[in-house]
Amino acid sequence: MQLTPRVKDILSWYESDNPGTKANLARILMEGKLGGTGRLVILPVDQGFEHGPARSFAPNPAAYDPRYHFDLAIEAGLNAYAAPLGMIEAGAATYAGAIPTILKVNSSNSLSTTKDQAVTGTVADALRLGCSAIGFTIYPGSEYQFEMMEELRELAEEAKSAGLAVVVWSYPRGPNLDKTAETALDICAYAAHMAALLGAHIIKVKPPTEAISLDAAKKTYEKNPVPEIGSLAGRIRHVVQACFGGRRLVVFSGGEAGTSESLVEMARGIHAGGGNGSIIGRNTFQRPKAEALRLLSDIIAVYKA
Repeated sequence: MQLTPRVKDILSWYESDNPGTKANLARILMEGKLGGTGRLVILPVDQGFEHGPARSFAPNPAAYDPRYHFDLAIEAGLNAYAAPLGMIEAGAATYAGAIPTILKVNSSNSLSTTKDQAVTGTVADALRLGCSAIGFTIYPGSEYQFEMMEELRELAEEAKSAGLAVVVWSYPRGPNLDKTAETALDICAYAAHMAALLGAHIIKVKPPTEAISLDAAKKTYEKNPVPEIGSLAGRIRHVVQACFGGRRLVVFSGGEAGTSESLVEMARGIHAGGGNGSIIGRNTFQRPKAEALRLLSDIIAVYKA
């Protein structure tokens, strides 16, 4: 595998990492139809834990089978597939080496009343299954945010020492954050920055709105307005800037259910704002496979442009 100049440049951002971790980052960055471009489209399938099987898979019953998601990610030419332990175990031998995998090592569920996640996988599991990275969710704003950050710190240290990359889902939520605040520009940028500070190689956040939620931040944003805040590209650019001036990989979730046209348009905004790509789950695997493949092809075409 010959690395492109763009991938070599990205790897240079991670100055403390060992060759094993950089090799696994390179595996993800060089995979699929976007390989070598520095752009990423990743399939995450942790929704069974988060929302239950029927809410996740009933719209497309083929998706109850974990092997379906491996096939979808491979056929679409994606960079990686992320899932909890059982999903990856269910196809680990058949698909060994076929696509980089990210083991999601913590999970929540809709039966819980707390804004917290349980640790459901280990670094040893990720190594055993041939994964390139671990994935971990933090909830900035939750009553349990500090425990989650401490868990991440321990797991990230272990993963990096073993040569794995670290992907952090940073989703603001908690008693002081309403729905508007969860995707407000200032809070999304803050959450992304926290993930960078915690040592993430790849950061996943939601696409931000132009709301500014924190009273303490409003004066700063008034004195230092975000250029083109009314456009998604302008807001994405600000979130990327918050991640060490763009020296960390930042990908954005697909959000709530949307039309194919709206998802492609979102990708255009992410691309124009300098985001590194999309990590899109339900909006693909809940569609019939042919439709999902068309959508992913259209999204990939945006990032190739």
